[in-house]
Amino acid sequence: MFVRPRRFRHGAAMTLAVGCVLVTGVAAGSWRDEARQPGAQTADSLVTRAEREALAASVAEAAAEEKIDAKSAAEAVSRSGDRWSAIYTAREYEGLRQALEGRYVGVGLWVRRDADGRIEVARATPEGPAGRAGITEGDRIRSIDGESVDGRPVTEVVALLRGGERAAVGTQVELGLENGERSWRETLRRSWLDTEDVTTERTEDGALRIDVNSFSSGVGTEIRRAVRGADEEAGVLLDLRGNSGGLLQEAVAICSVFLDGGVVASYDVRGEERTLYAEPGGNTELPLVVLVDGGTMSAAELLAGALQDRGRAVVVGTRTFGKGSVQMPSELPDGSVAELTVGRYRTPEGRQVEGRGIVPEVLAENGAEERARTVLSGLGVD
Repeated sequence: MFVRPRRFRHGAAMTLAVGCVLVTGVAAGSWRDEARQPGAQTADSLVTRAEREALAASVAEAAAEEKIDAKSAAEAVSRSGDRWSAIYTAREYEGLRQALEGRYVGVGLWVRRDADGRIEVARATPEGPAGRAGITEGDRIRSIDGESVDGRPVTEVVALLRGGERAAVGTQVELGLENGERSWRETLRRSWLDTEDVTTERTEDGALRIDVNSFSSGVGTEIRRAVRGADEEAGVLLDLRGNSGGLLQEAVAICSVFLDGGVVASYDVRGEERTLYAEPGGNTELPLVVLVDGGTMSAAELLAGALQDRGRAVVVGTRTFGKGSVQMPSELPDGSVAELTVGRYRTPEGRQVEGRGIVPEVLAENGAEERARTVLSGLGVD
């Protein structure tokens, strides 16, 4: 679905439509501190939706005719006031493509902001550079290459970990770390890592717990394979907490595992409405609970909203992030990529997700997983 020629095919564009933030989310795993509350004033409210879409169309046309450079495109993004529009260098966009294929260059750290606003490790891939160096969950990151990260957004911290334009296998990054009374520095070398986007385990009561970190290529197939071994009475707990999105078709593929055809979502691109459908033949009897939180974004919200509207799953947790806009990429003459918002998607019942998120039927923050298991056990009772 990905192409390198000057012109992007439509299929390649929509592959990335609702998951452009994966390039940072894949290495972060937690966006809770940046979740937007419903009705909050944002920069993109200063420009009307029609104006943003018109601007996106003009940039795409200019890019196709090779009449715009990265600087001009960046100025257009700034004028749009749209938080989801972005300009990627050729290297950054290649990193995004690789991440969507299930691989990325990094140190194997997922990070989050703690209650005091400090950056701490949420998870370290055991076989990654950080994991091999002994960095573990709960370690606080004080600095990266000598720069303090206190008060910085999670996205900026992830960008520093990945290295930006310097993101290449073998490049070094120095971390200043702290845990309790201990402070130390660790120098890591970036390497190729698999995203490990799907993990499964059997709970004590026999339910299949599936944790999906993001929607990279093949995730739908992995989940379909896992569900075949699920206990038909104990059911499935699908954990989408901290899932920053990914490939649109993978969200549809996961819907197809649990639905027997029908509408998954609708969206519009420059005024043209389109509809996404699940494939027929999914398991519609298996008890299903979906766990979400403020870090559930984009394509993950599309999935949760579809299963909720279709009455196929009970959603448990807290309100999701609210990223329901559609981006379309256009390659510029210098190889960089302009990605601007061209529309928004809606759930099967027509609900807008952008700025609103998905509200669970069962609200739970502390002890959300325990609550979800209780709900799931009830669904399996005739």
